[in-house]
Amino acid sequence: MSLGDPAGIGPEVICEAWTRRGEEHLPPFFVVGGVGVLKAAAAQRGLKVPLAIIDHPALALEAFPNALPVLGGPDSEYHPGEPDESGARLALSSLEAAGALVVSGEAGAIVTGPIAKSELAKVGFAFPGQTEFVAAASGVAADDAVMMLAGPQLRTVPLTVHCALSEVSGRISADLICRRATIVDKALRQDFGIAAPRIAICGLNPHAGESGRMGREEIEIIAPAIAALRAAGIEATGPHPADALFTAHARGSYDVAIAMYHDQALIPLKTLDFDQGVNVTLGLPIIRTSPDHGTAFGIAGTGAARPDAMIAAIRMAGEMAERRSGQ
Repeated sequence: MSLGDPAGIGPEVICEAWTRRGEEHLPPFFVVGGVGVLKAAAAQRGLKVPLAIIDHPALALEAFPNALPVLGGPDSEYHPGEPDESGARLALSSLEAAGALVVSGEAGAIVTGPIAKSELAKVGFAFPGQTEFVAAASGVAADDAVMMLAGPQLRTVPLTVHCALSEVSGRISADLICRRATIVDKALRQDFGIAAPRIAICGLNPHAGESGRMGREEIEIIAPAIAALRAAGIEATGPHPADALFTAHARGSYDVAIAMYHDQALIPLKTLDFDQGVNVTLGLPIIRTSPDHGTAFGIAGTGAARPDAMIAAIRMAGEMAERRSGQ
């Protein structure tokens, strides 16, 4: 696990997750760096979390039942809600080291703590987000690293992610839809144990374009991509009007929804599963998950932050690792 920004809620919900390791059936995990931050965050939250300083990932297995293992490394002072350069450097160092360990195979998965992208940019972080970082670290092109948001009630994939809404129409293409959907189909089979994934694909325009009256992207781009996917043996349907696809009765008809842009995917996921949403990167040779929330500087250190999404991210990473290893 990477620490995330030490001024955010990451350290405290990591500590809370460790205290619930038994009841939540969590796999053994360790944190890279930040032992002082973790100690202070646990104390601030009123948790009894003994820490075990380790110098090799394998030692985490023995330590985990009785203490939260921390791979020795950089540290900083704990100032919840007050991000600074020192904390950003610790977050970046933790992320880089944790990423290297999972790429080398010394760890079975990486769970990334929430970061403040603007703070990391000040200390040399050159990526739009952690998804792009883990893709580069594992040798995968950014376009082939697919963000999926997963909760108990819904899985969604945004086709385009961090771009202006005005750019979306120009960025979507039949090739991009086919590439992303193929990656999603393979990942759901390999990492989630779904033998025949059902993929619902959203339209871009209101009413999915209404036969071209409200836009032609559905006719000229999205429908041809769906036809190509079905010809390749992938169970894709659509284009579906997004305003009806996420209703309770519709969600049972698919395993994942591919949306055309960021908010089309994230608004329903966060509405339904905000406290248990997990951001998982598909298409990588490694496993990466993250809680689907940010640093929440405004409530850091107050005890108000819920650990549910962090717990869900840890559990999902463990389940995916077990499937890949065949155990």
